[in-house]
Amino acid sequence: MNKILMLMMLAAAFNAGRVHGQAITAITYNLRFDNPSDGPDAWPERRSWLAAQIRFYNPDLLGVQEALLSQLLYLDQECPAYARVGVGRDDGADKGEFSALLYRRDRFELLGSGTFWLSPTPEGPSKGWDAALPRVCTWAHLRDRLNGKELWVYNTHFDHIGREARLESARLILSRIREQAGSAPAILMGDLNATPDDAPIALLRAGLHDTRQRSVEPAFGPEATFNGFKFHEIPANRIDYIFVNDPWRVLQQATLTDSRNGHYPSDHFPVLARIDWPEAAAGSRGGRRAKRKRG
Repeated sequence: MNKILMLMMLAAAFNAGRVHGQAITAITYNLRFDNPSDGPDAWPERRSWLAAQIRFYNPDLLGVQEALLSQLLYLDQECPAYARVGVGRDDGADKGEFSALLYRRDRFELLGSGTFWLSPTPEGPSKGWDAALPRVCTWAHLRDRLNGKELWVYNTHFDHIGREARLESARLILSRIREQAGSAPAILMGDLNATPDDAPIALLRAGLHDTRQRSVEPAFGPEATFNGFKFHEIPANRIDYIFVNDPWRVLQQATLTDSRNGHYPSDHFPVLARIDWPEAAAGSRGGRRAKRKRG
């Protein structure tokens, strides 16, 4: 083989491995709140298995929904590789469900974080439009320790009743991403309580890319993400998503359907996306530095 050609092939293989080595794995996961009425699927029956599932897939970023403080404290103990940000939606502190963000502390440095409410008054605890419950979006501004690049991550849970609230929530989050991240790499994930043909998803797809559609490798696993703990029924609805903005390259996307003895670890399947850093997205470019804050 021509020596120059061999060197070029070795360089290409090295670069491909280097880029893959810096790829980010993100998972969005509605944990199902700690509801004793769930019987055999109640949190104490599945929590150790769910924590083991997280450790096995080992995401760099994890966005959880419906998590109560007690559940988060359990994950803190069982998954010590992660730091987390976020507040309870009821009081901006510890009460109510969290849409918390967890990130690997050995991979990322936290530059700023916060939570805003999905309402016309987003800076404090509030319920918006026709929503049945208060809803929040938690964000984190991170620096990747592997390459010094910065990114913005958003995690949310849209209302299950209010159609207007879901649409306006999508509009508000897109506005915040434009304001905070600008052209810097950004990720949005969450339980959006909307199917792909609903207006909020169409709005988000107009400003961001759905990783299931964007994946270089065909998406793995079923499209539906809500199982309702009904192991013997075929899930029908896709309501959990990971979106990215233009700079990212999506390598893989999957819906993870792990089960054990006829039970799922949650009533939602976790959704995974593996995304590749854009070469041009240097840490100092794009986005507006935000101070860390709560609420």
